[in-house]
Amino acid sequence: MLIGQLTDIHIGFDKGNPEEHNMLRLRAALDKLVKGPNRPDLLLLSGDLTEDGAPEDYARLAEAVSVCPFPVWPMVGNHDVRETLRAAFPQTPPSADGFVHYVLDHGPLRLVVLDTLEVGRHGGGFCEVRAAWLAATLAEAPDKPTLVALHHPPFPAGIPWMDTDEREPWVARLAGALDGHNQVKGLIAGHLHRTILSHWNDLPVLVCPSTAPAVGLDLTPIDPATPDGRVLITDEPPGYCLHQWTGKDVVTHFEYAGDYRVFARYDAKLQGMIQEMIAERPQG
Repeated sequence: MLIGQLTDIHIGFDKGNPEEHNMLRLRAALDKLVKGPNRPDLLLLSGDLTEDGAPEDYARLAEAVSVCPFPVWPMVGNHDVRETLRAAFPQTPPSADGFVHYVLDHGPLRLVVLDTLEVGRHGGGFCEVRAAWLAATLAEAPDKPTLVALHHPPFPAGIPWMDTDEREPWVARLAGALDGHNQVKGLIAGHLHRTILSHWNDLPVLVCPSTAPAVGLDLTPIDPATPDGRVLITDEPPGYCLHQWTGKDVVTHFEYAGDYRVFARYDAKLQGMIQEMIAERPQG
């Protein structure tokens, strides 16, 4: 099973421009996903799908991803509006409590999608209602391997203006809801606009690079009272993740869209090397 993940798309950053930079970056990523050799079984859009939740921007996004020959599932981030997202993506499973959280259980790996949107905050939120939903949802399938997706990473990544503080109450509620559910193989997230790997609450956490421009990598302290000219946003290539279920574990690959020179292909000249490398492994 192969799960694709795009995150932080931010359609509508350049209002009124149908060929805005973020749309061009999205098309480049989708083109590689659809036409490349690694077509996923499903695609998860893990939050901040638009810049400010405008209906017309969700409509443009929905039209753009309609090229995908595989199911596309949306998530909310801090830039999203729940009701407007649902209207543009009616396939999103309903929820009696109003949150955009749901389960995708269509293959050997169960995917639990969380809602960490807290209206009015840049950072995440995870109230008692959402925590209870997660704990109950995990309890429904204690023996099935599970991957949990959320927009906001629950750990400090070292980028001071974007970071989560582990003392925030929502982080503790998330940890409590996950505790004791050993079928959870890991967490996948977005929000930070960078490729980041960490370990939190005894679980691996993988942060997907953004489709929109990246956050500059500067791990030095920041002073809110003193602008220091540091780089905040850069035009690095749009990225995405491919999460592969091997039957035992989740293996994540990070890919970037763009035109790259090819230095070698599998042809007759390199066939001998390929045969030797494969022959070294146990056979059968």
